[in-house]
Parts: sequence; structure tokens; C-alpha cells
Amino acid sequence: MNTIRQVPSRVKSRRSETNLGAEREHFDKQQLSSISKAINSTETPVKEKHARRIILGTHREKGAYTFWSYAIGLPLSSSTILSWKFCHVLHKVLRDGHPNSLQDCMRYYSNIAETGVLWGNLRDRHGYGQLVALYTKLLCSKLEFHTKHPDIPPNLEATDEVLERTAGTDINNVFQLTVEVFDYMDVELRLAESVLRQLNTSIAISTLTAGQCKLAPLIQVIQDCSHLYHYSVKLLFKLHACLPADTLQGHRERFHDQFHSLKTFFNKARDMQYFKRLIQIPRLPDSPPNFLRASALAEHVKPMVVIPDDEEPEEQEEDEPEPLIDVSEAPPVDIFDQAFGPPNNGFDDRDLQIENLKKEIELLRAELEKIKAEAQRYITQLKSQINSLEAELEEQRVQKQRALVENEQLRMELEATRSRNAEHESIQSTFVEAEKRAQATELRYNKLKEKHAELVANHAELLRKSADTVKMLSATQQTQEEVARTKQQLAFEVERVKQESDMKTGEQMNTSMTSLQAEKERLMRCVSEKEAELSALRQAAQVKESSLVQERERSSKELGELQGKLKEKVSREELLQKKLLEEQFALLQGTVAEAEMIIQDAVAKLDDPLHIRCTSSPDYLVSRAEATLGSIDKVQEGHAHYLKNMGDAGALLRALAQFSHLTADTIINGSATAHMAPTDHADRLTESCRGCASQSLRFLEELKSKASLKRADPASIRYYPSFSFFFLQDLRPKGMDVGKDELGDMVDKEMAATSAAIEEAVRRIDEMMNQARRDTEGVKLEVNERILNSCTDLMKVRWKFSNNDQLYSFRNIGAATVKEFYARNSRWTEGLISAAKAVGWGATQMVDSADKVVLHTGKYEELIVCSHEIAASTAQLVAASKVKADRGSKKLSSLQQASRHVNEMAANVVASTKTGQEQIEDKDTMDFSGMSLIKLKKEEMESQVKVLELETMLENERLRLGELRKKHYEIAGAPLEQLSQDNGLHAPSPTAPSSPKSSKPALMKKPALAQKPNLPPKNMVKFPLTCES
Repeated sequence: MNTIRQVPSRVKSRRSETNLGAEREHFDKQQLSSISKAINSTETPVKEKHARRIILGTHREKGAYTFWSYAIGLPLSSSTILSWKFCHVLHKVLRDGHPNSLQDCMRYYSNIAETGVLWGNLRDRHGYGQLVALYTKLLCSKLEFHTKHPDIPPNLEATDEVLERTAGTDINNVFQLTVEVFDYMDVELRLAESVLRQLNTSIAISTLTAGQCKLAPLIQVIQDCSHLYHYSVKLLFKLHACLPADTLQGHRERFHDQFHSLKTFFNKARDMQYFKRLIQIPRLPDSPPNFLRASALAEHVKPMVVIPDDEEPEEQEEDEPEPLIDVSEAPPVDIFDQAFGPPNNGFDDRDLQIENLKKEIELLRAELEKIKAEAQRYITQLKSQINSLEAELEEQRVQKQRALVENEQLRMELEATRSRNAEHESIQSTFVEAEKRAQATELRYNKLKEKHAELVANHAELLRKSADTVKMLSATQQTQEEVARTKQQLAFEVERVKQESDMKTGEQMNTSMTSLQAEKERLMRCVSEKEAELSALRQAAQVKESSLVQERERSSKELGELQGKLKEKVSREELLQKKLLEEQFALLQGTVAEAEMIIQDAVAKLDDPLHIRCTSSPDYLVSRAEATLGSIDKVQEGHAHYLKNMGDAGALLRALAQFSHLTADTIINGSATAHMAPTDHADRLTESCRGCASQSLRFLEELKSKASLKRADPASIRYYPSFSFFFLQDLRPKGMDVGKDELGDMVDKEMAATSAAIEEAVRRIDEMMNQARRDTEGVKLEVNERILNSCTDLMKVRWKFSNNDQLYSFRNIGAATVKEFYARNSRWTEGLISAAKAVGWGATQMVDSADKVVLHTGKYEELIVCSHEIAASTAQLVAASKVKADRGSKKLSSLQQASRHVNEMAANVVASTKTGQEQIEDKDTMDFSGMSLIKLKKEEMESQVKVLELETMLENERLRLGELRKKHYEIAGAPLEQLSQDNGLHAPSPTAPSSPKSSKPALMKKPALAQKPNLPPKNMVKFPLTCES
């Protein structure tokens, strides 16, 4: 019996919806309060706790939708201070809010820009107008930069790897990114300089609220500038590694200006008392990095900004923000107490427990404060360690960058060396044939050289002879001189002799003169002969030398002609190769066009009314689909071969021709098979044929273009023939899956498996009985024993029924052997096997359900359903036996008596289960004495609503049960009318005291031991029976 304390699920869901609505309303109120307190026209800085609540709100709703829904209504055009604080809060939301806040803020880009333009053209007495204009320009630049580069978060806390990935390998992208970072830094520095200049020109100092209102946004500016400075250094070093220094002169000058401005800004901010307790500003080096020296990158240290985690001590009287997500479990609410109030006039033990819990909470809060303080100290220590580790990590990154630069240089040198080697090898292969020609020329040159050597030797010999002749001539001249002197002496002597003796010696002197004159003439003739021979040798040497020069010129000319012929031959071969590729591609295009026409013709027949009369069998379509899959493999191989060798498209052409014909044949036969299939199967088969055709045409379209030829994938077509192949297995007759000779063995195996399953069920029930006696006692033990004893009795009776000889008394009726009997009655045998498997499955499910009931993890209804299932399976076996038994058989009546015994035991299981369920469940007495008439009427209406809901659920479940039965018979392929016609029987009379369920329970998974068989098609018989009590 139900009680009022059993709360319906709808009441709980309404309560959860009410809680969610209340939580959302509280969140909206909290956000509105924080926004109104943070953004106002009072000249005070934005409080950190209000900004923190707004930021936490963006993380809760994963965006800045709620923030903008309130912020868009702020009167920004009425107050410059309001606009200034709005920009400050928006800057904090962009930096620390949820990542989706960037897209939400980008939708209001025009509103932000219009606010800046408005206050940039006006002047106010506080000096915030120009500052708001600069701040809005900064926010717009921030939105544009991070929208263009989504990998870099709005808080700019990105690693060097992310920066490298964003910059990419294209030097133009790196150059552009560097310019954008410089522009980003410029708007940040202009805002900072304007704020500091106004504070210097006015008398305001950082300790006044007016000054702090202007200085507060500079904390975010300092955080942005530290990261932007680091990005600028990294990008400039990368640019200098790839571009000449003169090209980057403007970048270096711009960086130097920003470096000095940033250093001045950091120094002034570090000296202000306002920043000392809110932020730790880093120190920049004395001079900017030297980008012309690559090793200077190792000296660069990334500036680190540290924000202390100090809680605001002031204004603690405001309500503390509740957690964004309520993770605590709400205590169960008693509807009876909620409606009528707690008993005993509102005072019970829970009040005392609440007081004790409050005291414990106070103690825990004090301990929590101590733990927070200690955790804060640990956090400070860990942050210092993190800073040191980050410095070391930065040094390691610098070394890594240096190694990457060196590696890149070595790689470039290696590529240059490889290119030079390749050029050298090409030149060497080009002049191999020319060297062969040169060798023949060298042989002729060697012969000429030998002749020239002989001529040189002869010439040297002649020169030596000429020298001898010259010596002889000089000696002759000396002789002549001596002769002349002798003449003179002789003349003097002759004169003297003439004077002394007139004619004594005259004749002797004439004779001497004559002989000397003859000797002189002979020497002169020898000299003239030698000179003539020397001139002849000189002329011969000149002739030989001129012929050698001509031979060299002729050889060089022949070498040039051979090189020209070689180049002409190479160009001619390239033209022939190009022409061959074009011809092969043209052949491929023709084949592709023809294949498209074939497939399109096949697709057109799908809608041809004349083709409706054509039919085909699923077996033939399966064979066509298998052949198509084989042709797709050949197309894939031919495509790969063609990509490797574009000059040979023969394999691809043959494969495409075969593929187009087989695909068209498959499509046509698929349409013909669909004409004989059921409507759902026919539609699916027709869609599969159309999908195969469209995918094939898409593949052929990709083969038409050289650009898409490489990415054409013939494997994408395999899905549709494979789908058709597996889908057609459902249309093929399944009666031939098992041979007729194997039916007898299958019956014996299934009967043996059923007996084994029942024996295993009895054994497991005994084990559960022993375990229940050890673990339980009292009423629970009594209930468990009663249920398990009834289950054991049912299993034992069911086992005797399965091993009863009368069950198999029909085996040899009308047949010489058992196998012949089963072969002759194959459809009946299939139904017998199905019934045997259902028996084993029911026994296994009963054991599992009993185990769950004993362990209090299952439902008693599952055990009742299993009992009904066993009774129905027994009735199915009796019906199967009755079909082939004699009408007056005594064994059949004995078998029916055993079946009734099984039904009685199943009824005992149902009765014991219901009795145990009534004993275990609590029965609370309903007491409505304290309820008024209105409350009774209200409860009555709620009960009526619940009754109507349960009746609707019951009606829907009955409809679902009917659909399940209908689907069961449809899958089995044997409706009750056909079963009656095929077997000459009507549905058997109810024999078991069971519920109206006739099919297997769909909510339980069947075990592997007694799994239900594959249900036979329409040409097989199964005996689904309805067992009613």
C-alpha cells in the first residue's frame, strides 16, 4: 500500500526545476548587483570583489551574455567616469573571464568604438574623455588581435611553442605578426603615458581615490605590456635569423622607442605607493637587446609580473557570494511534514542536531581560516620557486632556440651541398658521351703529338748542326782573318822579297794564294748548304705546328656539335614524354567518360517504368556485388600504379572498363531485386544503388582533373557494395544454412544443453540457499528459503520433464532412421530446436533473477516473469510433441501430466514470491485524521492524477508489449494463421497459470549458454504460445 511519504517523481522534478529557477534568479540578481557596484559614476577604483564576481559569472555561464545584457543598458554617454570604469571592467573580463567572452564582446565591437569616438570629441572637467577614447581604442585593438590569432589567449599568457605555431614558417606571416604586436604595444603605452601625464599635471597623487580611479586599469596594462615585450623580442630575433639587417632597420628603431617608453612607464609605476601592494613590476635591462648578434637571445630574460593574492579586508559586512554551483546534497524533504508541519509542535531532535552542527561549522571555519593562511604562505613560497624555475626554463628555451638556429643553418648548408652534388652528377652524366668522343680525339692528338715530338727532335738536331756550322763559320772567318793578316805579311814579304829578289820566289807565292783561295770557296759553299737546310727544317716545323692547331680547332668544333646534338636529343625526348603523358591522360579521360555514360544509363533504368517488370534473385545480386568489390580492388591497384608511372595507364583503363560494367550490372540487378523485396527492404536497396552510383560518378569526376587525380580514392566506393552484400543476407533464404543431415545432431545437442542448463540452475540455487542461510536471518531468511525451495522444486520437475522418454516418443514415427525423420520434417525440427533453446534460456534467467532477489538488487516481478516463461516454454515443447504423436497415445497423456506438474511448480514459485514480497515490504498505515477538508481534497486530486498517470503508463506498456509480440512474429516469419495452416493446428489452449506474456522478456540479456536461436524465415515453423492463468 502506498503512503503519502512516497513522493512521486514529478514532484521531485518540479522541485528541482524550482530550485534551478531560484538559483538562476539569485545569480542574475548577484550579477546585476556586482555590475552596478563596480560600474558607477563615483570617482573611486573598481573593487576587486565586484570584478571577481563578474568574472566568476562568465565562467559559470561559459560566456559574457549576462554581463552584456546588463552592461548594454548603462548610460555610458552621460558620464566619463562611468565609461572609464566600464572599460576597466571589460578589460578584466577579457583577460580573466571565460574564453567564450571574447566572441560575446566582439558582437558589441561597434558600441565600444562609438563610445570612444563620442568622448574623444568632447572634453570634461575630470579629464576622462581623452582617456576613455584611448581605452576604447585599446579594447578594440585587443579584440581584433585575439580574434585574428585565436591561439593566443586574451591574457597573453601563451608559451613560446604557441607563439612559434602562430607565427608559422612563412617569413611574411612573421613580419606581419611583428607589426601587429608593435601596434598592440603602442596603444597600451599611449594609454599609460596619458594617465601618468594627467596625474603629473594635476596635483592628484596615488593615495587619493581620484588618482586611484585612473591608475587602477594600469595594472592590466602592465600585465599586457610584459608579455608583448617578450613576444616582440622573440619575433625580432626570428626575423633577423631569416632577413638581412638593413631590411629590419625600421623594426629595430620602433622597438627601441617602445623599449625606452616601457622602461620609463615601469620605473614611474614602481615608485608609486598604489602599485606596491597590488603588483610586482619587473625590471627591464639597461639597454635593449642587440638583434644583430644571435647569441644575445640567450641573455634575454622574460619579464614576470606577480599579483599577490591578498583578500580585501574592508566592507565585510556585505553578503558573501554563494557558490556558483551547489554541489552539496539537499537533505530529503518530507512532504507530509512540509504540508502539515513537524510533529510535537515543531520541536524534535533535529533542532538539537542543527545547533550542534552550527557549532561544529564555526569550529571548522576557524580551522579553515588557519589552513587558508598556511596555504597562502605555501602559495607565496611556491610562486617564488615557480619564478626561479621559469627563469631556468626560459634559459633552456633560449639554448634550444640557439640550437634550432644552428641546426637550421647546418640543414641549409647540407641542402646546398646536396644540390651542388646533384648538379655535378647531372653535368657528369651529360659529358660522359662527350668524353668518349674526346678520347678518340685524344688518340689522334697523341699521334700528332708524337709527330710533333719527332719534328722537335729533328729541329733540335738541326739547331745543333747549325751551331756547329756557325762555329765552323766563325773558325773559317778567323782563318780568313789570319789569311788576311798572312796576306799582309806575305805582301810585306813579297815586297821585301821583290825587293830582295825580283823573281825568285814570285811563282811560289802565287801557288800558295791559289790554294788558299780554293779552300775559302769550299768553306763558303758548306756554310750556304747548312743555312739552306736549317731554313727548310724551320719551314717544316711551322707547317706541322699550323696543322696541329687546325686539328685542335676541328676537335673543339666537333665537341660543340656533339653537345648541341645531345641537348637536342634530350629536349626531343622530353617532348615525346610529355606527348605520351598527354595521350595517356586523354585515353583515361575517354575511358572515364565512357564509364560515366554506362553508370548513368544504369541509374536511368532505376526510374524507367519498363524496368519494373524485371526481377532478379538476391543470390545473383550478391555474386554481382562480390565481383564489383573485386573490380574496385583492381581499380585501386591501377590508380596507384598510374600515380607512380603516369606514362602507363593500361592497368587503370582495363580496371575502369571492368568496374563500370560490373557497377552498372550491380545497380540494374539491385533495382530488379528490389522489385521482389518488401517495401522497406526495397527502399533501402534502391537508395544503396543510388548511393553507389553517385559515389562512383564522384570518383570518376575526380579522375578528370590532374589536380584532383591524386586525392581520388576508389576505396570510398566499397561501402555501398559491401552494405548491399551484408544487407542482402537478410533477403536470402536461411533454411539452407544448416544441412538436413545436421538437424538430428542439433536436436540432440540442444536437448543436452537444456538438461545441462537446468542442472546448473539447480546447483546454483543450492549454493544461493547455503549463502542465504549464512548471511540472513529472521523474516528475510524465511522468505529467501521459501522462494529458493520453490525454484528448486520447479527446476527438478522441469529437469524430469526434459529427460522424460515420452518427450522423444515421436522420433521414429514414419521414418527408417532419426536423421531421415528430421530431414523429412525439417520445418517442424526447427521449431523443436527453438523451443528447446527457449527452455534453457528461461532456466538461466530464473537463476539470475533469484540471485538478484536474494541479494536485494533485483525485482520480484522478474522472478514471476521467468516462472511464466518456463511454463510457456514447457507448453511449447508439449505442443511440438503433440504434432507428431498419435492421437490415442498413452505417452502423450503422460507427457501432458508432467507438463501440468511443471505448471503447478511454476504457480508455487509465483505464490511464494508474492508472499515474500508482502512480508518484506513495509506496510504503513495511512492516517488522515489530522487533515482538513481542503487538504484531503487536494491529496485526493493528486492521487487521481497519479492514478491517471499510472493508467497511461500501463496502457502504453501494453501497446509496447503488443508491438513486441507483433515484431517477434514478424521476425520469426510465422504468424499464428500461417502456423495453423501449415501444421493443421490451432493455438494450444492455455495450460500454465501465467501472465499474458508470450514472448521473451526484452529487458534481460540472454546468457551465452542458452542463447535464443536465429529465428527461421517464412518457410520454417516456430511455436509461439500464449500461456494465461
